[in-house]
Amino acid sequence: MLQPTVRRTWSPRGQTPIQYAWDAHDRLSVLSAITLSPTGKRLGLLFDVWGHNIGAAEVLVMLAGLRRRLPKGFILALDRSLPHRSAIKRLAGTAGGRIEIQWLPPYAPTLNPVERVWGHGKHDELANFVPDDAEHLRGEMEAALGRTAREQRLLRSFFAWAKLRI
Repeated sequence: MLQPTVRRTWSPRGQTPIQYAWDAHDRLSVLSAITLSPTGKRLGLLFDVWGHNIGAAEVLVMLAGLRRRLPKGFILALDRSLPHRSAIKRLAGTAGGRIEIQWLPPYAPTLNPVERVWGHGKHDELANFVPDDAEHLRGEMEAALGRTAREQRLLRSFFAWAKLRI
């Protein structure tokens, strides 16, 4: 959303800190996937940014991108959100056995390493960031996710946070 996530601020002693921000309710939706090479040595982060709420159609676009990058197939672990479930129902029978679906337990975001991607982006990378508009936010979000994608140690820490071995 365009409202900043305030982490920490400062001001001269005796003055209340003020952070000016738009009171707009525009938002972006982001889908992402953490990929793991077959040998377990290399992690990747793929993402799509949308200017509207995502649904099954957007999840299918993301899955098509994953299928292009991983043509031999992959195991996909998903939470049980409605867009994910709807997309998998539509996908059933068309993946040619190249995608194995594993559902995460309901109401268990701490088991999903991708949840930490969002926490890192929102509370670390973009803390106190006040965008001018949704496109400004999109540019900064894409840059932040790009930086995260290049940090192997950080991506591995998301699995450690979820208490998952790679």
